[in-house]
Amino acid sequence: MKTYTIGFLLTLFCLTGCSELDQVPEATATKDAVFSSEKGLELYTASFYDNLPSASEIHKGDAMADYSVRIQVPDFLREGAYGPRQSTGWSWTALRNINYFIANNTNPSIPVDVRKHYNGMARFFRAWFYFDKVVRFGDVPWINKPLDVSDGDLFGGRAPRTMVMDSVLADLNYACENIRTTNDNTRSVITKYVVYGFKSRVCLFEGTFRKYQTSYTLMDTAEKWLTEAAGAADKVMKEGGFSLNEAGGSEKSYRQLFTSKTPIASEIMLATVVDPALSIFNDANWWWTSATYGARVSLNRTFVNTYLNIDGTPFTSRAGHEALPFMEEVKGRDKRLQQTIRVGNYTRINGGTAEPAPPVFSYTYTGYMPIKWSLDDTYFDGGSRNDNSICLMRYAEILLNYAEAKAELKTLTDADWAKTVGALRKRAGITGGFAAKPTAIDPYLQVHYFPEITDATLLEVRRERGIELVFEGFRFHDIIRWKRGELMEQIWNGFYVPALDKPLDLNEDGKNDVVFYKVRPATQLAGVTYINVAETINGVANPQRLKNDTSGELTWLTNIPRKWNEKYYLYPIPEADRLLNPALGQNPGW
Repeated sequence: MKTYTIGFLLTLFCLTGCSELDQVPEATATKDAVFSSEKGLELYTASFYDNLPSASEIHKGDAMADYSVRIQVPDFLREGAYGPRQSTGWSWTALRNINYFIANNTNPSIPVDVRKHYNGMARFFRAWFYFDKVVRFGDVPWINKPLDVSDGDLFGGRAPRTMVMDSVLADLNYACENIRTTNDNTRSVITKYVVYGFKSRVCLFEGTFRKYQTSYTLMDTAEKWLTEAAGAADKVMKEGGFSLNEAGGSEKSYRQLFTSKTPIASEIMLATVVDPALSIFNDANWWWTSATYGARVSLNRTFVNTYLNIDGTPFTSRAGHEALPFMEEVKGRDKRLQQTIRVGNYTRINGGTAEPAPPVFSYTYTGYMPIKWSLDDTYFDGGSRNDNSICLMRYAEILLNYAEAKAELKTLTDADWAKTVGALRKRAGITGGFAAKPTAIDPYLQVHYFPEITDATLLEVRRERGIELVFEGFRFHDIIRWKRGELMEQIWNGFYVPALDKPLDLNEDGKNDVVFYKVRPATQLAGVTYINVAETINGVANPQRLKNDTSGELTWLTNIPRKWNEKYYLYPIPEADRLLNPALGQNPGW
């Protein structure tokens, strides 16, 4: 849609300019053609959609997260491997396009409400642009006009975070009040309720950031932002007309959201939509199933342990859970687990035939191999072939934004819990604990994730957010706003291996799948993957080990330190941009 709309816009510019070359300059004709009709405004604002994240950026968005085990440690987390020279993201081209539109959408022949609608669209995208910059860099220059190359403001300093975020909120409020579109069944257009949903995301981030990042001394202003977050989410919940997808029951309804060709309109609020007719696809299968193209991301066991039992009790309350083999630990759990990783009777289609598909150790290092975004037919595995839409916003996030904001404000009621976290857990097949907010703290969750949180309800809201939104690109930002960067140091652990040289049938289909060894046996079983977990391989430290040497959890890359530093809460200003404009300064520690 974006490609063709921009093409039409350029054609409109060209035709108008060419037909009036003997009357007015081409630039003037182009400007008049755009800003003198509603169609021109519509075509111009369509160009803003290019600023939304691509499908690949979304499905790869949690490649750097506390629960993501991958082929290599990200440079960002390795001492001395990342700095201003490697930093990216300081691009302002998109902003000039938006500001130019706002500055020139003044033609009095266009009705005021029409101009306000399209200005609302522009200001929404400006808010999206600036929120992304603030999350990444903190203080940034505030620019609300189209700058020329000779404009001195190009070389100004950075504005305080508070000023920029107040401006972001003003843009979002304007967009909420003036965008007229309330529904779009394609789920590819910005509507009033998408704006309210994004506002809830922005305000929750800023409110919790100010509350927990105490070095900024903005704690007194956190409540205002949390109240705005709850109010915006409540608006979507009461007026947006969305609901949780429950088609297919608890065993399918969750994953359908991520594998459906057409966005499931009941829950998906905004998506990047594929179009085979225009050869527009995404690369989800290629990235998530390839041992070479992707980062080979898998979940770690510490996080998998947070998935509840099906009765709503903590899995870690099971006696002996520490030594449960993979085949047993995945049974009787929150149904989202089996829709997020390969477990049990999961199958893939190969040449039209459904075949058992246990975790593949040429891809996964932990055994917890993701399936959330990938399609089940192996046809899609090689190249950008995927025809599933990728969601950018869905109703479940709004419910979680509401629940967390209210929990932080200490105003979350049992009724609030039931319609947010409770509804999500009920959709996941959990049979208890969804009617009233919890009062008992889960010690595992507290000790391993949030030791400073003593509110049982807030702990459970955070658990739910991690599980429901896993691999959707929220986790690292959540860690930043909660000031829990130390979570990035978590051991990269996998499932429990009971003994060396013991074949494991991971999906219990009667065929062995994997053997872990220190001395490779002279005779190997056909169809079985053999994994070396000896101390060294050819004199080099082996990155794949067992915690207790001859048994225990799998571990990966424990020999490469990941040490969180306070400076990592913000990215550095890129060195090349600071050389052009020394007034930008640098973020602390970089």
